[in-house]
Amino acid sequence: MDEREKQRLKCTVNGESVDVLFDGYKTLLEVLREELDLCGTKHGCELGECGACAVLVDGKPVLSCLTLALECGQRKIETIEGVGDAKLHPLQAAFADLGGSQCGYCTPAMILTAKELLERNPDPSLDEIRESLAGVLCRCTGYQQIFDSVEQAAEELRRGEKAEVNS
Repeated sequence: MDEREKQRLKCTVNGESVDVLFDGYKTLLEVLREELDLCGTKHGCELGECGACAVLVDGKPVLSCLTLALECGQRKIETIEGVGDAKLHPLQAAFADLGGSQCGYCTPAMILTAKELLERNPDPSLDEIRESLAGVLCRCTGYQQIFDSVEQAAEELRRGEKAEVNS
């Protein structure tokens, strides 16, 4: 495609302004992986059934394989690369500690989806965790380690909030 025919995406990805040219038919998944080299978002079924491609757009989980990049102008996108920094996010630490990731393929989407849940509801029930993560399939863990990881991270985040209030 001629560069004049390319589309421009201006948005925020992981807290940084992005201005990228891409072929207008590309999905958000393709632009993240191919144009921005953010390969933490996984390329799964391309049908919106497995959830491995989930990212946060304006704080809400979306399936990036079903979202055209054109729809994301001026929006805030968060991928797994934007979670944590020099120190692991409590979700990342809990997944590592409790075996919430086995092969790791679903882990980025699980962590991002759980992050949105915990920001919305810092003390979710097991049923709420299950419901929130229902759109992301895992073939390795049987889910219990994932649910345990989210519960542990929620507890850690609540402890951190209490410590900040008491300071």
